Amino acid sequence: MSNIFQYLKTYYTEHKAAIKEIVETVVFVLAMVIIIRFFIGEIRWIPSGSMHPTLLEGDRIFVERFSRFYTTPKRGDIMVFYPPQEKLRYTPWRLFSRLTGFFCKDVAFIKRVIALPGEKFELKADETGKYTVYINDEPLDEPYIKSEYDYRPCTEAMFCGPIVLGEKQYMMLGDNRGNSQDGRYWGLLEQNRFVGKAVFLFWPFKRAKKL
Repeated sequence: MSNIFQYLKTYYTEHKAAIKEIVETVVFVLAMVIIIRFFIGEIRWIPSGSMHPTLLEGDRIFVERFSRFYTTPKRGDIMVFYPPQEKLRYTPWRLFSRLTGFFCKDVAFIKRVIALPGEKFELKADETGKYTVYINDEPLDEPYIKSEYDYRPCTEAMFCGPIVLGEKQYMMLGDNRGNSQDGRYWGLLEQNRFVGKAVFLFWPFKRAKKL
């Protein structure tokens, strides 16, 4: 064992400058990654079909994070967030992984902002099976959804309203209402759970567009 320590000591002495440079480079890169992800944005990929037809499985998007410092989400914004059922731990390792994206196990969703703080939200179906979102008792025009008829029927266990949102609460729904685990199932989202706003789809290149 002493021979091993002696070898390491000798190796460090002989390569001290190179080792110092490597360590400084690694620390600098990690610091830049944290700064960019926290203040500017990050790249995410779409794992499910809950946002059809706007976003498809495998799409790569850029999620900006700087606007959260001076504004709040608006209706229609496509947001990445941690759902209420995701328990966020604040141990040093979990914070590090969340800030850098390395080995991060926190599950994030992507949905669209439908109702804002203080508004009344309700989802109703007519006799033909067509579903309509009502905000403050007024129908909401939603040209982005997959279908007004492709919905999972509301039940008593679901959050279909009428619900009046509290301060800093949002109703989040997927564009593919027939296949989306969203606010209808887990309720309202607190503002502090937002990660950032999806602003650009860059891959596949043929579908690149501003969101």
